[in-house]
Amino acid sequence: MKAVVLGSAAGGGFPQWNSNAEACRRARAGEPGVVARSQASLAVSGDGERWFLINASPDLRQQIEAQRILQPRRGVRSSPIEGVIITGTDVDAIAGLLHLRERQRFTIYASTRVLDVLAANPIFGVLAEDCVRRQAMPLGQPFEPRHVDGSASGLAVELFDVPGKVALYLETGDSPDQLAGKPGDTVGVEVRAGERRLLYIPGCAQMTDGLRQRLAGASVVLFDGTLWQDDEMIRLGLGPKTGHRMGHMSVSGPDGTIASFRDIPVKRKILIHINNSNPILVDGSTERGLLAKAGWEVAHDGMEVSP
Repeated sequence: MKAVVLGSAAGGGFPQWNSNAEACRRARAGEPGVVARSQASLAVSGDGERWFLINASPDLRQQIEAQRILQPRRGVRSSPIEGVIITGTDVDAIAGLLHLRERQRFTIYASTRVLDVLAANPIFGVLAEDCVRRQAMPLGQPFEPRHVDGSASGLAVELFDVPGKVALYLETGDSPDQLAGKPGDTVGVEVRAGERRLLYIPGCAQMTDGLRQRLAGASVVLFDGTLWQDDEMIRLGLGPKTGHRMGHMSVSGPDGTIASFRDIPVKRKILIHINNSNPILVDGSTERGLLAKAGWEVAHDGMEVSP
């Protein structure tokens, strides 16, 4: 299995287009140790030649141009992108599909919930049905994504529900039940090749016993690193919502990611989907040091994460 981080930031990227915060200014200026990042996505492959994306971020075109592995190699038009596996209905996960509209064959693998949302929005009709197959994948049931020519990928993939939140544009109220959404609104992805296991979970509202059991023994975990502290956005004057309200665990704190993973055996732990307000984006920050002591890495665009 080969795996490459295409984008590592949360929605809006880093620097965010309308942010004049210190870290964004430093990234925009190209300061060493404050590296710009595009919005979160991952590419996985069973043969190193043909690739499946996990999420299609709004920055997908930029990510393709940055990664030779995803660029055309044959004929006048071609693509090594064989399919897109989608983790939820957030704009961050689906907007990039519109970059893939030029009548190129590939398959979308997603929960029924995600496919229903795509079907309800006519803009996604630009993905012509005779070129782009949409395949509903039941949660908790492993499947093997196929190459466009029908051949086996050599990968076993499973979508599984994780605690999360309905996409912002689908919110109908502020009650816990309304915010939690429906099954398939927020999923993780497990990819297996032989004994190697990679888990990609860019959004998670809380740790559960079931999730702990799934994570145990994984070769690589890429996990929600949106905020360092739950009230980070409020304290910095960036917005009125806590991380919990947005459907994200914080990295620090007694119920945060570092604490929750302390007793879970995982070979390699990487934070991804990192908001521009999170101080771990700055090399040498106190928070980055604490993270490293706890055995965590911070994802960056182009990072090799093959198990």
